[in-house]
Amino acid sequence: MSGVQPFFSVLIVNYNAGDLLQNALNSLKKQSFRDFEVVVVDNDSQVNPITNLDVEGIPEIRVIRENANHGFAKGNNLGAQYATGKWLALLNPDAEADADWLTEIHKATQRHETCRVFACGQINMDEPDLLDGAGDAYFAFGIPWRGGFEHPISELPNQDSFCFSPCGASAVYERELFVEIGGFDERFFCYCEDVDLGMRLQLSNEKCVFLPDALIHHKGSATSGRYSRFTMYHGFRNRTWAYLKNMPLSVLVLTFPGHIALMLYIYLRNMENADLQGMRKGMWHGLKDGWALRWQSEYTVKPTREAIWNLVRSMAWNPVRLSQRGVHVWDLRPA
Repeated sequence: MSGVQPFFSVLIVNYNAGDLLQNALNSLKKQSFRDFEVVVVDNDSQVNPITNLDVEGIPEIRVIRENANHGFAKGNNLGAQYATGKWLALLNPDAEADADWLTEIHKATQRHETCRVFACGQINMDEPDLLDGAGDAYFAFGIPWRGGFEHPISELPNQDSFCFSPCGASAVYERELFVEIGGFDERFFCYCEDVDLGMRLQLSNEKCVFLPDALIHHKGSATSGRYSRFTMYHGFRNRTWAYLKNMPLSVLVLTFPGHIALMLYIYLRNMENADLQGMRKGMWHGLKDGWALRWQSEYTVKPTREAIWNLVRSMAWNPVRLSQRGVHVWDLRPA
């Protein structure tokens, strides 16, 4: 490393991504903004181990080879420990960044000087006419969704806006803030750890700005499978964990019956496509263990009344929004 602090540290957590990882790195070689480093954390890939990566053209890179699969959450926390940049820009190994991705984020940090969290626009890599997401959205009954997932790309917002939280595939955090708040909750392993962090940030009065011009192309579930037992278990469990752990008690009492009803609805809706055992175990462990997480001080926030109100305003309350899974952003307000 050069010893001079870069503006960005791009974190990539890899597990059996194979050639997709090289494609992600190739997209970073083309970045118009050059003041960045790359930190790759390999979670003991077995099927497609890291060998002979072509890193020529990347300003600085460090590859951390672990001897265990730590998951997305701990993998990024490890990457943040090695990172030296002012900002952490997360990039999934199954994603490719537009050439101006970092340039657009850098410009946004100048426009929004008080903002410490940004979300990027995501396009479906296999079907470029569709969105992969426009930040994460959150329904008040404890159900998150990726805003605009598989909706027409025409629904991408045309200006900077607030959103609930960034999707972990292309999230941007000020490194100091990420460290202060404890990073990702490593108990989540993967899935909804970005939503959990987003809730903690909202409860800390940290707003997230969505950047429609900072674009990546994301394949999505390329290494875990969209409806696999692994995905269903962690998705169902972690969804409830994030809700029970973070939701202010007054709101939790009001919304808990709706959370149970919606989880059962999601289970029934996915019965034909998804792994049933994974869904059942995920729901059970989510409810059984989620309450305990709430009372543990690690990875929790004690919010002010103002922060609770900000969280309430940032959530979607209309069930139509949830059913449509559309983009959920709103106009910028004074911080």
